[in-house]
Amino acid sequence: MASSAVFDRFLPHLDASRFRIIVVDHRGAGASSPCASYTINDYVEDLKAVLDHADVSSVDLLGHSMGGLISQVFAARYPERIKKLALVCAVPATGMELPPEAHDLFLSAGQNREKLAAILGMATLELSEDAAEVMLDDAMTIPAECIKASYLAWTGGGFEDELASIQAPTLVVGTDDPFLPPDFLKAVMVEPIANASFAYLPGPGHYPQVERSAELAAIINAFF
Repeated sequence: MASSAVFDRFLPHLDASRFRIIVVDHRGAGASSPCASYTINDYVEDLKAVLDHADVSSVDLLGHSMGGLISQVFAARYPERIKKLALVCAVPATGMELPPEAHDLFLSAGQNREKLAAILGMATLELSEDAAEVMLDDAMTIPAECIKASYLAWTGGGFEDELASIQAPTLVVGTDDPFLPPDFLKAVMVEPIANASFAYLPGPGHYPQVERSAELAAIINAFF
């Protein structure tokens, strides 16, 4: 339920003198067209296509939430293309089961601002009203079928056996995310991924790139 616009407050804090930054609108979101299929495998191959088109052989890859799951699978399948991997409040390769009220909201939230706002309210802790409105404006542009199908994809999991193939130094960033607490992330990401470490950013919920943009960028600048 977000396009690449979710990083707009975060990107100015990255060290632009050191990075060429490529930000992806996944299928169905932002400037990318809706598609008939929204599987994790689709998203992984989309990411490969973007990097191929940009003539980029290897990258430092940052993934957030569902993007974190996509990044784990990409790094496992294309290890030669990843220099370092940062996973921010990332969905685990095992998938995850949300509480019934959140599950029901995700299945029916597309194009419904009230339900989308309810999800943001459940997931965030330090989100300002103006930032929330910007995120909701963005979410309302995403087709309902995209939100539903991608939700089923990232909660389904089934990729945990691929984590052993990740070779890149990996940083897992956790917050006070109500859905993805630090101890959970350590168990499902830090322990299974070789050469993985953990950084804790206290205070924000699921969207630290919006809730605590500068603080998250400082962590990422130091790691990359």
